[in-house]
This record gives sequence, structure tokens and C-alpha cells, in this order.
Amino acid sequence: MATYLKRGASAETKATADRQVRDTVEGILADIETRGDAAVRELSVRFDNWDRDSYRLTDAEIGACIDQLSRQDIADIEFAQAQVKNFARLQRESILDIEVETLPGVVLGHKNLPLNAAGCYVPGGKYPLLASAHMSVITAKVAGVPRVVTCAPPFHGAPAPAIVAAQAMAGADEIYCLGGIQAVAAMGLGTQSIAPVDILVGPGNAFVAEAKRQLFGRVGIDLFAGPTETLVIADEVGADGELCATDLLGQAEHGPDSPAVLLTTSEKLARDTMREIERLLTILPTADHARKAWESFGEVIVAQDDAEMVRIADEIASEHVQVMTRDPDYFLKHMTNYGALFLGARTNVAYGDKVIGTNHTLPTKKAARYTGGLWVGKFIKTCTYQRVTTDEASTLIGEYCSRLCALEGFAGHGEQANVRVRRHGGRNVPYAGAAEPSARTLVDA
Repeated sequence: MATYLKRGASAETKATADRQVRDTVEGILADIETRGDAAVRELSVRFDNWDRDSYRLTDAEIGACIDQLSRQDIADIEFAQAQVKNFARLQRESILDIEVETLPGVVLGHKNLPLNAAGCYVPGGKYPLLASAHMSVITAKVAGVPRVVTCAPPFHGAPAPAIVAAQAMAGADEIYCLGGIQAVAAMGLGTQSIAPVDILVGPGNAFVAEAKRQLFGRVGIDLFAGPTETLVIADEVGADGELCATDLLGQAEHGPDSPAVLLTTSEKLARDTMREIERLLTILPTADHARKAWESFGEVIVAQDDAEMVRIADEIASEHVQVMTRDPDYFLKHMTNYGALFLGARTNVAYGDKVIGTNHTLPTKKAARYTGGLWVGKFIKTCTYQRVTTDEASTLIGEYCSRLCALEGFAGHGEQANVRVRRHGGRNVPYAGAAEPSARTLVDA
């Protein structure tokens, strides 16, 4: 039986916060749908103190942002984007069109078609998170999306140069300096000046995530997302207290509602980690955010063995799972619910967040039970087609179809089959609507 040395906030506390966010977003989306650009402008002034004639950046403005970066900055962004593009290309190559003759004269297939327009949100009000531009824009472009729109909030009262540069270098077609619910709504619903997109992707705060959730159905979304989550699975062979504490706080700095959980088989490592967290919180520049997250949402769990750690980890279904144990591959083999795994002490979540090449937009709030993270396939529709090439095949399929339609009472469906049986099979089949639906009015094969 696992022992909890520290527990996070209750489910009731989380639910109350979610309700407040849900109500706020619902009202704002309705306003933007009704008033369009006027509502977007009011919200931008209200939340970001940001107003201009057009929120779309001009080529000159984009160039000026790029010019503010050093040669090393540009080279670093290029390196990170090359890794993301390479992995996305490998993913795209694994998605194949198919066409196969399943029966003589019956040909089935599917095509993988890119979406026509994607809206990518890049968070940047607190930190200029330029990595999110790589993850969304590049992945969409590798998938073949012809129109990619990006939105990022102003940073310190102006477009964030690093974010703008990353968006442009990644291949964005339209770049807007616009944040929050208003950015997501403008892309998802469309306004007088922004044409709507087909899918919304990218991380964001609770309000951005809720706006995407409420817009789902009118547009596609990458996944339901909440605050950044991290789970460190460790034992005394794979890690020490300093390493665990650093990796927990490294993700807790995202915000005061970011869960950070240590799961271990060693009570000594658990207590060493808790002491190290308190020490690091005295020197970490982002300690204000990290401390609130740790105090409110941090957990420390001591399990009996690796098998129990797998069970608990799958129940948590964390966005990020860092495994620093004597046998990390045990967890790769047995775990089923996670956004991304980081195996061994040589890697960490920051590598995945920024540069290693896998996508950092990942499921939270237990969504890892049913979905993975953003990848090139999210921007692709797999659409089927069929072709019947012989009279014999049409007759064969038609006879089965006719009888099955009769079981359901669908006379019109049945007649679609019957007319082809009459024409291609020479069978004298009565019109299906001539009587009450029954096997007697359809093909008796």
C-alpha cells in the first residue's frame, strides 16, 4: 500500500476553479461571436493593455523582431526547429495511403489529407515560450497545411521578438500579436479581419484551454489541456534528492496550479527530495510560481515496488513522466497512460519542452488515458473511398446489403442495393418500397 507524504489540492477545490473559468469563457466567446473585431479589441485592451489598428504583424515588423536577435539566438532556434521538423517528417512518412482489393472487384482505400487551415496559439504573457511555435507551426507545415495562423500575446507591451522570429522561421502564414481567449476565439470563430481556421492547437493558461474546449466541434482541437503536469518516478539507484527536486521545480515554475509529483520506492529519497525542494526554493529565480504550485499541488508518494509505481502512475496519467530508476525500460514496457516518457537521468522534461524534437503539446487532466500529444497526424484527415469494378462484385455486395437493410427496416437503403442487383445481376427483385419492409420484398439469396 502506497504512503502519501504530501498531498495536493482536493478534487473539490479544482472543480470550483474550473467552474469559474468555464463561466467566464462562455460569456466572452458569445460576445466575440456577436461583435467580432470590436469585442476582440476591447478584450485585448482590457487584459493585455494592447491596442493597434491591426493585430496582424507586417513583414517589416516581423523583420524588425528577427533583427533584434543575436546570431547565436537565431542559430539556436534553427537547431531546435530542425529537430522538431525531422521528427515530424519521420512521423509523416509513417502515415501511408492505402488501396487494396478486399474481394474480387471490390477496392477500398484511404487518403491522408491535410487540413486547410490551422490556428496555433503560442503562450507568452508570462514567459516568451517560443518553443510552442516550433511544435505547432512546423508540425502543421510538415503535414501539408497550406494556411497556418499564429497568435501570441504581447510581452512587456510589444510583440515578443523571439516568439515572432520563431513563428516566422517555422513558416507561419499569418502572425498576430493577440493573446488569451480573444486570440483563440478570433481564430476559431473568425472575425471581420481574421478568417476562421479548421483546428486550434497549442498550450495556454486555463482560460485558453477552456476556450478551446468550448469551441471543439465547431473546429477541431489538438487535445483538452490544463496546467503543466510532471511526475518523477525515481529510486535511489537512478536519482538523488537534488536531481528529483530540480526536475519537479523545473516544471512547477510554469504556474501556481501546476502539479508536480514524486513517486518513489524509497522513503529516504522522498524525504531528501522534499528537503532539496525547500533549499532550491530559496534560490530559484522563479520560486514565487514554483512554491505556490508545490505547496498547493505537489505530492510525494512512496510505493512498495515498481509494479505499484506503474499502477499509480497510470492512475495519475500525467502529462510528463520522468523515469529515473534502475530499469527505466520497465516503465516503457508496462505503462499505458502518459503524455510523454523521459527515460533515464540523462534526459529530462526541459529537453522535450525546448529542443530534442518530440512535441511538447501533451495531454493533461488524465486525458492521457485516451489520447497522445500533438503530432503531425493531428493535422491530417484519414478519408476513405471505395470502388466496385465488376457487375459480379456489385451483385454480391448488393445481395448482402439488401438483406441487412431488411433487418433494419430501411426500405430506401435496401432499394439502393436492389436496383444494382437488378441491373448488374439480372435478378428480378421487386422495388423495396412496394410493401412493408420485409425480407419478401428484397433479394432472397
